[in-house]
Amino acid sequence: MRSLDHPQLSSVSLSDALAALADPTRRAVVRVLTDGREHLAGDFDLGVAQSTLSHHMKRLRQGGITHSRPDGTRCWVSLRPEFDARFPGLLRTVLGLDTEETRN
Repeated sequence: MRSLDHPQLSSVSLSDALAALADPTRRAVVRVLTDGREHLAGDFDLGVAQSTLSHHMKRLRQGGITHSRPDGTRCWVSLRPEFDARFPGLLRTVLGLDTEETRN
């Protein structure tokens, strides 16, 4: 089974994270992942080629934002729960998420 590199979050800088979130396609991926579940590439209807989506997934992984779990020929992707502990509120701010909790 193939192995994917996931950086230690202590080595991920704010610049790394922001660079990963700079692209609108990557932000769209992260928005889908905010549901807290694992997703397959087919769950992202972004109008880009598979190779382009793979590139965006790699950038999100390198930015410490996502975790990819290979499973045979598939790859499940989820948000790294510890990312929010490293950069509290960053995803919510960059994605422009506004919930009742953040307004109180």
